[in-house]
Amino acid sequence: MVKKTALIGSIVSFGILFGIASSKVVAQTSHEAHSSPTVQTNQFQRIEQPIGNKIAVTLGGLGLMGLEIWWFLLSKPKSQKAVATENVTDII
Repeated sequence: MVKKTALIGSIVSFGILFGIASSKVVAQTSHEAHSSPTVQTNQFQRIEQPIGNKIAVTLGGLGLMGLEIWWFLLSKPKSQKAVATENVTDII
């Protein structure tokens, strides 16, 4: 059986790895790279966000993922041993 900390560490590592790899794939190219004249479109335009906002959103997302993992994997109540004494079963 794999230890829970090793499993959680692996999940987090893969998440960070895929996050870094996918950010390069979806990165928007600069406008100077295109030689076509400027054309107005109704598409979304990239707005650069402050680094503080990026960090806050990233930490908030990681915190929520950690909370979910804890809730569903680690917060189960521990089983208790039942003791029978004089036809009465007590849970210790």
